[in-house]
Amino acid sequence: MSTLNENPKWILEGALLTSDVPLSVSTLRECLDKRFTKAQVLQMLAELQDDWQGRALELREVAEGLWRFQSVSAMREILRKLHPEEAPKYSRTVMETLAVIAYRQPVTRGDIEKIRGVTVNPNAIKTLLDRNWIEVIGRRETIGHPELFATTRQFLVDLGLNSLQDLPSIGPDEEPQVEAFELFEGQSQSKPASRLSDRQELKAIDDEHARLESLIQPLDFGDSDDEEKNQSE
Repeated sequence: MSTLNENPKWILEGALLTSDVPLSVSTLRECLDKRFTKAQVLQMLAELQDDWQGRALELREVAEGLWRFQSVSAMREILRKLHPEEAPKYSRTVMETLAVIAYRQPVTRGDIEKIRGVTVNPNAIKTLLDRNWIEVIGRRETIGHPELFATTRQFLVDLGLNSLQDLPSIGPDEEPQVEAFELFEGQSQSKPASRLSDRQELKAIDDEHARLESLIQPLDFGDSDDEEKNQSE
């Protein structure tokens, strides 16, 4: 009979299936007592992906280097029957704020207000910080030194994304040309063209926030905060 030591893929499979959090290649190498190189572990992970093709679970790389098993999209409605309680709903204000940060990061509160055309609701920022979807990564070298917000690795993990490049793209009819939008002070001209610009692009944010919310719904984050229900537009 084969043993675990003779089948390192079984060890990786067991570690990933029983872990509550995604695992890095370094952690997986530790499970194998570092008997295998990073390249060998990645090869075994690729083989595991093939082994699980067409099943209810799939092995995915998320957040640029973390690995986990997750249910395939076809299982979503079935799992909702087992867990009928809904994940917390987020207000339009929260989702618009998240979309602006995700597509234009790093941004300040002033940048967000310039794009949305309204004052940033402090509760929206607090909600996103509490969920660990955004973080303060520094301050802009300008008057007042406002905080710069960007999305976190947890944001990628919770949405099942490997990188920000995996965010839903804006349709070509809605996407402004590079020269069509104004760069904020301190932002590089090399930023991807899929970034949003001003109030005229708010419709694109509305469409994307609905799609982002559809990704978030199957995730279980526990009870939502009462303050989220009371947020105003």
